[in-house]
Amino acid sequence: MILAIDAGNSRVKWGWYQPDGKGDGNWSSVASVSLIEFAASSDQVNPFSATHENPSRIIISNVAGEGAQQLLVNWTSIFDAEPHWLKGSARTCGVTNRYDRPEQLGPDRWAALVAARALEPGRACLVVNAGTATTMDALSAGGEFLGGVIVPGVDLMRFVLHEHTGSLPLQPGNFVATPRNTVDAIETGCRQAQAGAVERMLRVVGAGSTCLVSGGGGQALIERLALPCRYMENLVLEGLARISMA
Repeated sequence: MILAIDAGNSRVKWGWYQPDGKGDGNWSSVASVSLIEFAASSDQVNPFSATHENPSRIIISNVAGEGAQQLLVNWTSIFDAEPHWLKGSARTCGVTNRYDRPEQLGPDRWAALVAARALEPGRACLVVNAGTATTMDALSAGGEFLGGVIVPGVDLMRFVLHEHTGSLPLQPGNFVATPRNTVDAIETGCRQAQAGAVERMLRVVGAGSTCLVSGGGGQALIERLALPCRYMENLVLEGLARISMA
């Protein structure tokens, strides 16, 4: 059994994956909590040991910083397996990393690219993760990560507008074609900006490509996209499991 952990900027998600011995497998359970809830877990309630016993392997993607890393060290120390802390590399699982410095690519983005390669073999793909930040990464049909962009997520866009203007409100509005009040104007503008960036990046990937969307804001983003795409709830975890099996 593999314990895969994805520590993001605002949430920690983990899953228990059972390999089938043929390069595939299935998830027996997946859980997710906010980073604040995760930090508040007590010594008596280890979030990883509640449903399963000792994993054979542990793999972790952490972009939440040193504080989250220490918590993850504490919670995984009860197991015999030594955690593998994923970092970007030049090549793994059929994906070649063309980042100027491969080790600087975020481990969540790297894992998502590996998952996309496995789910869409031989097909060019735009890999989108919509969370606190939204990342959009181009993967060629041959498995090359060509590069990608990072933009603020919808909530962060809304917050920055509120913080850096004199009167713009923070509360969410509604998406409408032609907004006629301020909160709807902000909401629609932020969501249009996200969708527009995805659509422009898909042109870079090229004709015949597809789009895989993940992250907490992924389903809302797909509603705004007029292009072939599908939502994959656990894309980073899927990549982590496949890397661990390699």
